Amino acid sequence: MRFAVTSATIFAALAAAVTFDTGTAAAADPVIQPDRVGLHLDHAETVALGDGPLPALVSMVVPLNRIGAGLKNDTEIHRDENGGVHASLRQVIMEAADHPDGTVILYVNAPGARDGRALDVYQNWG
Repeated sequence: MRFAVTSATIFAALAAAVTFDTGTAAAADPVIQPDRVGLHLDHAETVALGDGPLPALVSMVVPLNRIGAGLKNDTEIHRDENGGVHASLRQVIMEAADHPDGTVILYVNAPGARDGRALDVYQNWG
């Protein structure tokens, strides 16, 4: 129950932040899973998010080692031999935004879920 209330609060804040970043009403699609909640942003929202202050603000309060990145196979972002991603949240978002059909899905994870990651971002294009 506590995760549900916290998730709803975080979800609302994330939706509001995306709306603020894009300057328009967000059309982001909610994505709800048992251990996390998220938003699937369209291309315009992905571009606006990458261009706005939110990635930097999130990175100020969420350590990079608590942010997961689901990268496309043809990404240009470096992964080390252990699969570790060496990029900022903004770089992951902007790489998707740089594709004409690029989008991202942002998830806020339940405490203790997903190997301790607080936030996950997944790239989508072509």
